[in-house]
Amino acid sequence: MDRPVVLVLYVVAMVAVIVAEDVAFFRDFAWDRLIANVGTVLLFAAFYLRFLRSP
Repeated sequence: MDRPVVLVLYVVAMVAVIVAEDVAFFRDFAWDRLIANVGTVLLFAAFYLRFLRSP
C-alpha cells in the first residue's frame, strides 16, 4: 500500500482503540481516561517508531 494510506489507517485504528476503551472502561473517570488515552497514544507512537517507520 501507499505510505499515506497506511498512516491514515494507523491513526484511524488508534482513534478506534481510544474511543472503545473510553466507552468500555472509563465513562465516569475523567483523569483515569486522560491517563489511559495518553498511554495509548504513547504505545501507538512507540510501535510506529519501532516497526512502521522507514529505514
